[in-house]
Amino acid sequence: MRKRLLLLLFAQLAAGGTLAGEPVAVIAYAGMPKTDAAALQRLYTGRSVSIGQLSAMPVNLPAGNPVRQSFLESLLGQNDEQYTAYWLVRRYVGKGAPPKEVADIGEVLDYVRNTPGAVGYLPLSSVPPGVNVIFRR
Repeated sequence: MRKRLLLLLFAQLAAGGTLAGEPVAVIAYAGMPKTDAAALQRLYTGRSVSIGQLSAMPVNLPAGNPVRQSFLESLLGQNDEQYTAYWLVRRYVGKGAPPKEVADIGEVLDYVRNTPGAVGYLPLSSVPPGVNVIFRR
């Protein structure tokens, strides 16, 4: 049993996962101001397209990713299924599309560094020096 648990843990970490409870940092393109949970909730639910006076484009990790799950639960109080259902209804009634999805943490970093207005999230331990952290949870 212990060996199986260790194998699952290593597989999760190798796939870009995090340990449960690891803090998540929200990062953004250079110049984006620091923000609060309410602004990020509006952004990731499509109720807002900006942070402060700047246009913002959120990016998500794929469904099932442990970092995404941690982010959704801590910021929105939702799990993957609830978040996906929310966007299914919102898209159906013509209220927009969910944030762009990228494959892994490395793609989040690349997208945020190279896309004006981009906003994404990473495990706090994966944030490299010099990245614009606009919120920590």
